[in-house]
Amino acid sequence: AVVRTFDRAFGECDLMMTPTVPVTAFKKGRKTEDPVENYQTDICTVPINIAGLPAVSLPCGAGKDGLPVGMQLIGPRFSETALLNAAFQYEQAAGEAPYRVDGMGVRL
Repeated sequence: AVVRTFDRAFGECDLMMTPTVPVTAFKKGRKTEDPVENYQTDICTVPINIAGLPAVSLPCGAGKDGLPVGMQLIGPRFSETALLNAAFQYEQAAGEAPYRVDGMGVRL
């Protein structure tokens, strides 16, 4: 059912853009022992993986707290070249991200 739904959707568009995760990045050093909380951050990527679709995650700004926000571009099966080309074009148009990764954490 998931694959058919995406196949129908890609009959109407070339690529899709969705959030990578439903929240901004976590603060450096944040830990949780709640597995449900951890799994909830995957809610936007799991259907893509189940359907076997290519996707690429890109930075697209920062939330109110200044932490990065990501989006994912999703393509139909076997569209890796077009997908990576679109991601490259987005990066060229958007310019440098408003933050940089410094080691394992985000330095703003």
